[in-house]
Amino acid sequence: SRAVAPGHVACACKSSGEAGAMAVMGVQLVVSLLMASIMHRMSPHWSFARWLLCNGSLYRYKHPSEEELCALAGKQKPKARRDRRLNGVAEDKPLSVPKDINLHLKAKPITAMDALVLRYFLEYQWFVDFALYATVVYLFTEGYYCFADPQKDVNIGVLWCLLSIFFSIRVLFTVMRHYFRSEEGGERSVCLTFAFFFLLVAMVILIVREEYLEFGLESGFENLHKNLEFFLKQQGWDWLFPISRLTIKLSLVVFCSILGACLTFPGLRLAQTHLNALKMAADRPLLQILLHASFLPPVIVVLLWIKPITRDFMLQAPLGKESVQLMSDSTFNSVRLWTIVLLCALRCAMTRYHLQAYLGLADRWVQQMKREAGRITIIEIQRKISRIFCYLTVVTLQYLAPIILTFHATLLLKTMGCYSWGMLPVTSPVIETVPDISGPATAEGEVNIQATVTGIMSTLHGVFTPLFYRGLFAFLTWWVSLCQIITSLFGLYFHQYLVAAQ
Repeated sequence: SRAVAPGHVACACKSSGEAGAMAVMGVQLVVSLLMASIMHRMSPHWSFARWLLCNGSLYRYKHPSEEELCALAGKQKPKARRDRRLNGVAEDKPLSVPKDINLHLKAKPITAMDALVLRYFLEYQWFVDFALYATVVYLFTEGYYCFADPQKDVNIGVLWCLLSIFFSIRVLFTVMRHYFRSEEGGERSVCLTFAFFFLLVAMVILIVREEYLEFGLESGFENLHKNLEFFLKQQGWDWLFPISRLTIKLSLVVFCSILGACLTFPGLRLAQTHLNALKMAADRPLLQILLHASFLPPVIVVLLWIKPITRDFMLQAPLGKESVQLMSDSTFNSVRLWTIVLLCALRCAMTRYHLQAYLGLADRWVQQMKREAGRITIIEIQRKISRIFCYLTVVTLQYLAPIILTFHATLLLKTMGCYSWGMLPVTSPVIETVPDISGPATAEGEVNIQATVTGIMSTLHGVFTPLFYRGLFAFLTWWVSLCQIITSLFGLYFHQYLVAAQ
């Protein structure tokens, strides 16, 4: 790689270097526009998200009709309903059947027509497809830069991954808002409780020293503060610096609290589907092992950033009275990235079993109802069974959104943090100073647009350095996994002990 003179931004290009960067940008734009066009035109004909639900491997339970329930109860369904008018008001008494009727639900594969009635189906389809195409664009840019000049200006794959992270958080927030607006009110209390709990956890985590949690967040913030101080003084806004320093910390804590609240119900749902999937796979020990393995990735990700457990052990493994270095520092960073990617792939592979376990809740509810005494209205039976299927896409979003969020945060950690996949040399992050963004004027006194854009990009690269990105995306990846651990463990306790005791 080219040497960078001190005090200059690493991405600044001259003559042929600038032309090469523009060529790279042109190829990226072509591929990005092509991928967006393919996504738009292919969606009505083929969609990975639609195929995931409607490929024939998932079975839903149909709710019984009134005739079937009345026949099981030993009575005939009334013929044509005649309105009983009493003072001009029609009254119909709802039909009811005993709870202990011999009811067996019929299962059928989910089709594309069935999926149209699912709640948030269009949002689910667009989000999952976008995440897939974002991954394809990122893989292309990574492969392209393996053969192109590594000193690049803008990576379009990074932009797609950033959008994927934004849409993941937005989807989780939308689902949480749906629970928050529930008429029952219990979900609202759960969201608020976990939001305040994660607020406290975030404040505690941010004061832990980097000798124990090696995000690099403190050093990244320190580098950001120095760059911001230099930039604000350069612009004559130095009075804003104390405010910005405090605002960054408070914003991160509030963001962690909101994200933890958004991950609350996905964690509770994951615990429920995990327990049900284990029961469905009681006679398949290999599948049970895979299900247990797919439940552990958040724990492994959290341990990967606890320095005494992972990095110190790998770099100074005790062997008798001596210590042995199992791998280099850069190799450990690459292994950590690959580990997270493989764990996300394992969780994606187990998607079908978790979704089928959720759909099986309809049959489990019927079996529980048959053990109870009393009567129940027919409309309540039909509503309960239909509601489970209608919320299938919500459950799918709760399962996939944290995986997509973790996966793309890891990709951004690699690229923007100047890490390596282990196949190419690591690019050490350069500590850069903020350049002057005032562009040269032309003969007519107008600012050169190209120089102004280059100055703005140079300023952004000077303020937000790879050292800052390493800390930010490492912490984001770690925090998502920690929230999943806390909520899923609480979900296991809730569904295995509290619900079972009722």
